[in-house]
Amino acid sequence: MKRWFLQLLTISVLSLSFGVSAVYAEEDLYKDSYTLINPPQPTTTADKVEVTELFWYGCPHCFSFEPHINAWLSKKADYIEYVRVPAVFNNNWALHAKAYYTAEALNVVDKLHTALFNAIHLQKKRLADEASIMEVFKENGVSEEDFKKTFNAFVVDSRMRRANVLSVGYGATGVPAVIVNGKYLLSSDKTGGYDNLLKIVDYLAEKEYKAMKQNAPATTPVEEPKPTESAPATAEPAKPADAK
Repeated sequence: MKRWFLQLLTISVLSLSFGVSAVYAEEDLYKDSYTLINPPQPTTTADKVEVTELFWYGCPHCFSFEPHINAWLSKKADYIEYVRVPAVFNNNWALHAKAYYTAEALNVVDKLHTALFNAIHLQKKRLADEASIMEVFKENGVSEEDFKKTFNAFVVDSRMRRANVLSVGYGATGVPAVIVNGKYLLSSDKTGGYDNLLKIVDYLAEKEYKAMKQNAPATTPVEEPKPTESAPATAEPAKPADAK
């Protein structure tokens, strides 16, 4: 009997150890494919997992990444909030960041984002000053007046400066880069290509979503007020003293 009990205890301990090992193995599945951001950077969405793409219009790798990110966007999980942040590491990148935020402020990102990439990488335009950027906007239906007013607006300049702060805070050394919930930095050189990068993004986003669900505060049901003896449930509302 004693021997049987020891065998059972050994099997139980081994099973528990295997289970714990499996959990840690799953957690570290892609540990060499991303960089932990320290400290984590703030996100703009509280109820979803934020996935941020850090890019620069002048980067050929960012241009090559576009078809992959667009295909991923068409099938991403509903709990993922996708955000673009134009990287800002020098004055020329700042100029392109203002171009992106101008398109965003004018609600023409869907058209101008691709147009700006194409202007540089297919049409071989430098887009190194405000005038050349404005021409791309004009070619895509934005008036010169609207462009100039928006490009030089305070809100666009503020967003560009925030993008600079985030670019530094993420610790990115190149683009394209993808940041998951302000905590994980991914680049194709560490993930082995764009498709695998996005696969790891999905893995980390699911991990973050599960953690959010687990840490969400439980809602306490509100109890209906119970009538007291001095105020029965069927009693009529009290009348003012001067009421007849």
